[in-house]
Amino acid sequence: MIEIRAIVTDIEGTTSSIDFVRDVLFPYARKRLPAFVETHGTKPEVQHWLHEAAREAGLVEASRQDIIELLLQWIDQDRKSTALKALQGMIWKDGYEAGDYRAHVYPEVAARLRDWRADGLRLYVYSSGSVPAQKLFFQHSEAGDLGALFAGYFDTETGPKRESESYRRIAEAIGEQPRHLLFLSDIVEELDAAQAAGFHTGWLVREPQALPASPRHAVYRDFGAIAP
Repeated sequence: MIEIRAIVTDIEGTTSSIDFVRDVLFPYARKRLPAFVETHGTKPEVQHWLHEAAREAGLVEASRQDIIELLLQWIDQDRKSTALKALQGMIWKDGYEAGDYRAHVYPEVAARLRDWRADGLRLYVYSSGSVPAQKLFFQHSEAGDLGALFAGYFDTETGPKRESESYRRIAEAIGEQPRHLLFLSDIVEELDAAQAAGFHTGWLVREPQALPASPRHAVYRDFGAIAP
């Protein structure tokens, strides 16, 4: 049996409810984004991501208001834009630190993550949200500060989540052969890409979703059922 040495996990729908991101984080960022851009738009880091958003949209010349409207449209579309995710993460940081919300994690997740670390497994996150946003998420979770459990974080700067090359880059960054890595997600196309890169995979199909009839990946209802 192949030894699993590290676990890479998605967030939305895997460790945590999609509802929290959709119903709490997205509206919070959407409401505050115009004022955030107006008041922080001259800061180098913010300016960098505003320029990246314009470049991604193919805008040669754009006013600040044009960029704000573009970003709001992308939020509504749930566009997996690295620039948007970076800016959202900056806004969410204020919300976490103000105590406006705590990140949702499923009831069994925190204990299972701690068990895996105690067993010597290294834990990583790969999500479309920016790395700073991922760190904030787990540092300010409903189960307490889980940030120290993770050895590293990856976002779409590594590459798209549905492309196998992204997972090869993650394996190289971790320093392990893909056959020693387990990737967990609720999205089958991401699992397909990880599997094509040589990863073991685990498909989280949580209640009340119906179990797939002929799954291409090992299927789990929750983290408690996973025995790497």
